[in-house]
Amino acid sequence: MTQTASVPRSPPRLGFGTKTLYGVGSVAFGVSSLGLSSSVLQPYLNRVIGLPALWVGTAIMLTLMLDALIDPMIGHFSDKLRTRWGRRHPLMYLSVPLVAVACFAFWNTPPEWGPARAGPTLILLLVLMRLAVSFYEVPSQALAPELAPDYNDRTGLFSYRFFFGVVGGLGMNVLLYRVFLSPEHGGILSRSGYGLYGLTAGLVMASTIFLSSIGTHRHIKTLIQPPVRKVPTAQVVREVWGTITNPSLIVVMLSGLCSGVSMGLSGALSQYFYVELWGMKAAGVSLIGLAGVAASLFGVALAAPASRLLGKKRAMLTLFTVSVVTTALPQGLRLLGLAPANGSPWIMPFLVGDFFIATTLAITGFIIISSMIADVVEDAAVKTGVRSEGLLFAANGLLNKFTSGIGVFLSGVLLTVVAFPSHAAPGTVSPEIMRHLSLLYLPVTAGMSGLSILVLVFYK
Repeated sequence: MTQTASVPRSPPRLGFGTKTLYGVGSVAFGVSSLGLSSSVLQPYLNRVIGLPALWVGTAIMLTLMLDALIDPMIGHFSDKLRTRWGRRHPLMYLSVPLVAVACFAFWNTPPEWGPARAGPTLILLLVLMRLAVSFYEVPSQALAPELAPDYNDRTGLFSYRFFFGVVGGLGMNVLLYRVFLSPEHGGILSRSGYGLYGLTAGLVMASTIFLSSIGTHRHIKTLIQPPVRKVPTAQVVREVWGTITNPSLIVVMLSGLCSGVSMGLSGALSQYFYVELWGMKAAGVSLIGLAGVAASLFGVALAAPASRLLGKKRAMLTLFTVSVVTTALPQGLRLLGLAPANGSPWIMPFLVGDFFIATTLAITGFIIISSMIADVVEDAAVKTGVRSEGLLFAANGLLNKFTSGIGVFLSGVLLTVVAFPSHAAPGTVSPEIMRHLSLLYLPVTAGMSGLSILVLVFYK
């Protein structure tokens, strides 16, 4: 028997304070994206802990795939949850203590543990950390179309979300390389430096998640509260299937399948390239992070005007295309012998400028495509009669996480193929090894990114 839902009050127009508090929670996602990214995990587990590169790539791939399977379950559970604190906030609050404990424990295993003992423990903690982040991130994403039901307002709200996410991730990147892994703390392979990072990251994530959850709590009474429905399991399965097979969502998911391979591979190898191919120290890598923070400001500012000027779809396709070309440019020029030489005064402006442009365009594109996914939520609700924000956002990330894991696994394969020396001191790896790695890496990442853009042409 279906119960009648209480009709929520009309959602007030969101002010600067609410948008800011909602966005602040994405600092946690940004920090976790850095800490759980293969760009940090791969060298940490491989070069600091001492696990073989192929093992590390396989482990990261499997934990990403497990996370991808769990996220839709969390999303669906969140859609069906009914409490006096609404559908989303109970899970968001639950993530606060979990993320703090898991993050600290992961980066602070006892130094006397060898790879054989530390490896299994770290994998379990990695799974727990991903799960803890998902308890916040999946419901929080689903909250956006409820807070901002207007078609154009969603782009603005997602701009706040991406801004704080990028600032959180790249800001922590600066701290990691300029403070925790500085020469004073032992350099780029310092185990104690990673430990300090884990403590700081855990506290930052827990506090920003709590602040965002409290800051949006007062809106619970105005959010959509679908009626409690008691339906047969077969009907639930049909509704879920009808939601995740929305044609526009399938296009976005297929695009994510292609881009996930590229992002997973590039993320896993970025530190290797910065340190060994370009000859950067930790301070230099941190400048890349600072450029990303600045790019986030420009990306957020560009999203709404670009969306209005070109339309969401055309703007997103244009921005991603130029971003992919810009991203591939430095290594392409290095392979052709046209890039500035290591040690040249032009090397840092060249790399920082290129990263700034590529990141600005990519962030703007991701803001717009997130707004487009929120539009799919409304389209699916009209067609199925069921609101499934949590399931839709989680389903969109499913294939991307699967293929990101494959990309990370491929990084381990490439490092093994080129015989990359795991315990080599930073900056001592043979240029021929790095050239070989770049020749294998660049066609895969550029090709998969290009294919992901081509698929998005079919978005309706």
